[in-house]
Amino acid sequence: MAHIIVVGNEKGGAGKSTVSMHVATALARMGHRVSVLDLDLRQRTFGRYIDNRKSFLASADLDLPSPSMHELPEVEADALKPGENIYDHRLSAAIAELEPVSDFILIDCPGSHTRLSQVAHSLADTLITPLNDSFIDFDLLAHTDATGDKITGPSVYSEMVWNARQLRAQAGLAPIDWIVVRNRMGAQRMVNKDKMERAILNLSKRIGFRIAPGFNERVIFRELFPRGLTLLDLKDIGVKQLNISNVAARQELRDLMKALNLPGVEINF
Repeated sequence: MAHIIVVGNEKGGAGKSTVSMHVATALARMGHRVSVLDLDLRQRTFGRYIDNRKSFLASADLDLPSPSMHELPEVEADALKPGENIYDHRLSAAIAELEPVSDFILIDCPGSHTRLSQVAHSLADTLITPLNDSFIDFDLLAHTDATGDKITGPSVYSEMVWNARQLRAQAGLAPIDWIVVRNRMGAQRMVNKDKMERAILNLSKRIGFRIAPGFNERVIFRELFPRGLTLLDLKDIGVKQLNISNVAARQELRDLMKALNLPGVEINF
């Protein structure tokens, strides 16, 4: 049975698509069969990333390991029973089709609350939540007092994950392995950074998630998107010597993949 990875956060700009593309491509390069779905049916940033990769590899006559992008199948409305949701059926049909041919299914959710995102979270074996290093983004997980030191209660996204966990428990499925990825952190040690570190650690103990290192803010990620490439592809396109920033970013990806601790995955880059 395929292991389902969901990348979710109801706030845009947290780096979900960048994380999704790098995790999916890393798994593909390690020899795993990886199928991916982009549930942001309007913006399709992750889908565009995959499209860019296909176009670039074709134009450069390259054959690099890549995840396989799939669209949600159409479902006829008249096939639904009263009260059934068409998006539930479209996502269920997609998973049923992909599971026999995939080791991993990675689902990239939109930066907003949608029915598709809600259902996807309940399917997650591993949930990755990229989070910008800011109390604005932290507010999606939990509310704090004015100092940022005291957590006053969970917020909307944490409550949705809790509901997803409840649904899985009722179905007799294994608990979600929830990992919050600290993304776009600055290199300098600052007061806000220290406060965020304490707040996330405190919250992780209260609501049950693991913390993993993410990517620092780097120009390279914006440069890779138009060609659909990742840090692991640079040498294959003729980059003989990685600069210090690229080497550091590659190590960040390695650290992230190790922290995810996905079943059957041995890091070899």
